[in-house]
Amino acid sequence: MNFSDDLSDNIGLLQIAESRPMSKSHVDANYRFIAANQEVNTRIAQRHQALALYVTLVVSLLAALVALKPGEPSSKLPVEWLVMGFPVASICLTFLNYKAERSITNLRHFLATLERLEDAHLHLPSYNTDPRWAKSANKARRFQDYACAVLVAAANAIGLGAVTHIYPERIAANQFVIWISVITALASLFVLLFMPAWSYRPDSELEKQIVVANDITASTDQPD
Repeated sequence: MNFSDDLSDNIGLLQIAESRPMSKSHVDANYRFIAANQEVNTRIAQRHQALALYVTLVVSLLAALVALKPGEPSSKLPVEWLVMGFPVASICLTFLNYKAERSITNLRHFLATLERLEDAHLHLPSYNTDPRWAKSANKARRFQDYACAVLVAAANAIGLGAVTHIYPERIAANQFVIWISVITALASLFVLLFMPAWSYRPDSELEKQIVVANDITASTDQPD
């Protein structure tokens, strides 16, 4: 009698344990976390590739400006179109950086949600949830945007200065090209400098929870 009761109780507990998808959900969350983290790394690599492509385009435009000889007939020198290449490349770099930044921010919000499953962020180090890690990462990543801004400013200044010096007559007759290039370059520069404002930031409520959990942990670790 007792053996059958114990057996039925064990079978009931086994059925309850099997009905709970706890371990499976954790495995699924782990796979999703790895996939999202790899996607973040891919977006970061795309930012670097976009910067390398921008440098290549700027160098190619400068080489084309120098290669064209002012002594040739003016109708054969597409100087105005080459000048517009500098701001166009700058605005494309800005668009690609913005796209990557918004994607990274969205993915890190998703990663932070996974890190908060069953309040794991309160007792495990959480890169995307703990403000100490997130703010440090944002401060370091800010220099990527500064580097892009410096390159955009230098590339447009060198390009416009070179074309003004090499082809003064053509530029004097087409002042609107210079104005359009300057306005577009300044807009790109402003957006790049403002890019850190769109970086990922943990929620303020999570920051309060982590601070409280750290205080409790510190108080329990102190000897009596």
